[in-house]
Amino acid sequence: MPELPEVETVANGVHQRVRGDVIASAWLGSKPEPFKTGPAEMADALTGRRIERVYRVGKHIVFDLKGNDGIAGPQWIVHLGMTGRLLVSAADVPVPAHTHAILKLASGRELRFVDPRRFGRLAVHWLTPETAPGDGFRGPGHEPLTISIEEFTRLFHGRKTAIKAALLNQKLLHGVGNIYADESLFRAGIRPMRMAGRLTREQLERLHTALQVVLKDAIALGGSSVSNYVDADGVKGFFQLEHRVYLRGGQPCLVCGTPIRRIVLGGRGTHYCPDCQR
Repeated sequence: MPELPEVETVANGVHQRVRGDVIASAWLGSKPEPFKTGPAEMADALTGRRIERVYRVGKHIVFDLKGNDGIAGPQWIVHLGMTGRLLVSAADVPVPAHTHAILKLASGRELRFVDPRRFGRLAVHWLTPETAPGDGFRGPGHEPLTISIEEFTRLFHGRKTAIKAALLNQKLLHGVGNIYADESLFRAGIRPMRMAGRLTREQLERLHTALQVVLKDAIALGGSSVSNYVDADGVKGFFQLEHRVYLRGGQPCLVCGTPIRRIVLGGRGTHYCPDCQR
């Protein structure tokens, strides 16, 4: 599943390509799974709207829309799920299989949502006249890239769960997934099965720094393409070349040479160095 850096990369790429364009029409497929808002309601909400901004909230991509009258319209919310892709294409490029939505833009291009496994979701988030700027769709947890060390420390205080599981809890930190939890814990020198509530302030400070550094580095490299993730142009990311533990089970640690260990923790494959992480 695309995580924060991949979603950020897609959102930034789409924003650069379609900001200011107008949605001339919307075609929505017949498979019901991707649509949290009904297709007819969604097509009506999107058609004729100008795309003002595209950005990430947690693992969601948010489109801020406006009408011809300049009044803020609804927001279009895209969750990529496990295999979802959001592609900006010329109209004459063949439509990929498993395309569930096509927004035809006034510029002549198309914005396509493609998802073979149909775990992605599309929705319209309606705003009220009382909604203040910036108070639209919100994720369930804190933003990992901007959370302060004080807030970060409070999140894990007294939690009787493994720190890896706590990092994956989207109600605490939205956007962090399996890849970046493993990589951040390695860089912080913390074993993933350590109880979150027993970590010291110094350990949490290391983890806070490591998490933000890893996420920013991954964004700079376009995310990790370990499955079928590609950006808005269909291009793979490069951060998988920087992985130090994720999917390296049995291989020597790049720091100490000890074989990387793979376990299952909370139902998720988890990778760590038994020597570097305590």
